[in-house]
Amino acid sequence: MELKTVLIVGATVLVGISFIPFTLPGQVHVERSAIINAQPHDIFPMLASGREYQRFNPYKTADPDLRIELNDVENGIGSGFAFDGKDGKGTQVVTALTENRSVTMQIDLGSMGQPVQQFELEPTNEGTKVTWSMDMSFGMNPIGRVFGLFMDGMVGKTYEQGLVNMAKAVTPST
Repeated sequence: MELKTVLIVGATVLVGISFIPFTLPGQVHVERSAIINAQPHDIFPMLASGREYQRFNPYKTADPDLRIELNDVENGIGSGFAFDGKDGKGTQVVTALTENRSVTMQIDLGSMGQPVQQFELEPTNEGTKVTWSMDMSFGMNPIGRVFGLFMDGMVGKTYEQGLVNMAKAVTPST
């Protein structure tokens, strides 16, 4: 085969491979749910406060050396914290809430992205169904799109641990 042909075929293959990530989804959704033996009003305060969130923070379970710095807002919109640990560093802040129903948080991981995390609380006969979800957009970032393929497995396990921690941390009303 002629050198020119080899170079053309090689360049074509490289160009083709470089476009593959752009065929992958540009956003990811991760979601886990559990029934917690407590009422929504028992769970909601833990979600709406950066300080109370630490009672079930699954990243603290995985990283005992995780550094948490609470911000100045105790609870409600604006409440949150900065974190720095083995899984990364960034901030998490409450951006929206509906009393005893839902809490939305903006996470800022710097160059790693800005996922939105949400908790939905739904009363059931057994307590409260807590649904913990995260949505993240990668835009045209090819590395993010490839990374997104593994998000459910990685973040999902963390959310499962957090729901276990939450069940242990909450004290049901009598």
